[in-house]
Amino acid sequence: MASTIDIYDPDLYVEGPIHEIFSELRRTDPVHWQDMPDEPGYWAVLKHEDLRHVAKHPELFSAEVGGVVLEDMPPERLAETRNMLLMMDPPRHNDFRQPMAEPFKARVINGMEGRIRAMCRGIFDQVSDGSDVEFVHDVAGNLPSQVVGELVGIPREDWAQIRRWAEMSTSSQDTEIVGDSYSNADGNVEMAIYAMQFAAQRRTEAPKEDLTSLILAGNFGGNAMTDIEFGSFFVQLVTAGNDTTKTMLSSGLEALLMHPEQMAELRADPSLIPGAVEEILRWANPLHYFRRTALADTEIRGVEIKEGDKVAMYYTSANRDEEVFADAQAFDIHRSPNHHLSFGIAQHFCLGVHLARLEGKVFFEELLATFPVIEQTGPSRRIRSNLNNGLKTLPIHLER
Repeated sequence: MASTIDIYDPDLYVEGPIHEIFSELRRTDPVHWQDMPDEPGYWAVLKHEDLRHVAKHPELFSAEVGGVVLEDMPPERLAETRNMLLMMDPPRHNDFRQPMAEPFKARVINGMEGRIRAMCRGIFDQVSDGSDVEFVHDVAGNLPSQVVGELVGIPREDWAQIRRWAEMSTSSQDTEIVGDSYSNADGNVEMAIYAMQFAAQRRTEAPKEDLTSLILAGNFGGNAMTDIEFGSFFVQLVTAGNDTTKTMLSSGLEALLMHPEQMAELRADPSLIPGAVEEILRWANPLHYFRRTALADTEIRGVEIKEGDKVAMYYTSANRDEEVFADAQAFDIHRSPNHHLSFGIAQHFCLGVHLARLEGKVFFEELLATFPVIEQTGPSRRIRSNLNNGLKTLPIHLER
């Protein structure tokens, strides 16, 4: 299998994550070489322990040198992305992350639950009793766009466009979503230009109670954030906040519908919902992988990695590593401990982890309380992507 399978091919993921293939590779070839069309291939790191090793050693495995996607970007495009926190290495990463970490956490924990609950109720109020809905976009996608919009201070009239740019950025391999001539750079550039103009305007206004004012007033390595840096930071913040959360909510509902006895448990005891959110994140993680680039000759599990080689950390595989998770393929809302890696680990542990968990908790509390009847009316469809592990459509019937 190791010599013939193509885990890069986006078409392979249209029917669902390739768990059987990953299971076999974890057993036979856990540091797997994968060729790519028209450019150098990469090492796929498939075991939980090895993924942690790569993530914890930025001095060996860089996010900045080659970016975090498998495809090599043109030099000018790569230079632009290096202002994204996701693509910074230490010590610059620390300079930009540290001023944001505690204020972001405090803002979410102290002030957001009531607003998120009100948003959920408002979204569900728009659903007529006995309605058939396309759940991914008509329901799940509405919450993160509102949350991010308010948190960052984006004008309400721009929320829909920001959400569209975010979806196009993460779904660039699916021509049904983005068209035939799109590259993910297009949406990112448009969003960055919007953000730079937004920052310039906000600098002329009195500070507000939102993250934009917090960022613009911050000290990042001894300097204020420039408008260009803000543009890249904004792109990462709103893309992650919109699209990965939409995936968590929609894939989470599909997982619960596939396991109705566990959905019934959540209805009977909502205190189980935070654990269910963690299992959703493990079992249906929003992103398949992130890339690193080797900065020196090294090895992983006895496999020689050369300086300059691409190394892909496959969360979809590590989250089902049999050496870490008992009955790893099973969905189990009672799983504890649950050492999934969907938020990353070490320096690049997700800055929005508290917000994502809170959105998941409140959304499913309100969804199950509002709709005693939730039924899937047809097959879901998945995004064509080897990066984005998300649904494109999920037809649902809802009754109060």
